[in-house]
Amino acid sequence: MTVTLITLSSDDWRVWRSLRLAALAEAPGAFGSRLADWVDADEGRWRERLSIPGAIDLVALDSQLGSPVGMVTGTPPARHGAGAELISMWVDPAARGQGVATLLIDAVVTWAAAAGSPRLELSVKAENEPARRTYERNQFDVVNGSGDELTMSRAL
Repeated sequence: MTVTLITLSSDDWRVWRSLRLAALAEAPGAFGSRLADWVDADEGRWRERLSIPGAIDLVALDSQLGSPVGMVTGTPPARHGAGAELISMWVDPAARGQGVATLLIDAVVTWAAAAGSPRLELSVKAENEPARRTYERNQFDVVNGSGDELTMSRAL
């Protein structure tokens, strides 16, 4: 599979909505949000989600089919010296194991490093072993764990 990454703007809210709803339906326990929280969201809410100041929203497209197969967001550090954050990561099950996750992660790493962030952080559900292994393969280490969620970090 050949994958192209595209950066979205708030005008691309329909693409993001389609992927995000698919992600929440396919992996309901993997995210802090629930499908019920977003299924009836109006255009304004989707545009707002794609308008986080300083963030980057990426979609992975299967270049041959022209269809989206993955998504991720990078958000800037909340305060000086903090790490940027990787959120909303998801790859369509049909595209897993083909390097899509690594492409998305690498793009957010590059974005965060260029923005001067000292590290990239993320949260993952403790029981989501496939996701945790993906992040570990991409140089993230568990730095904190509380309850059902782990915090992982990668130095930049």
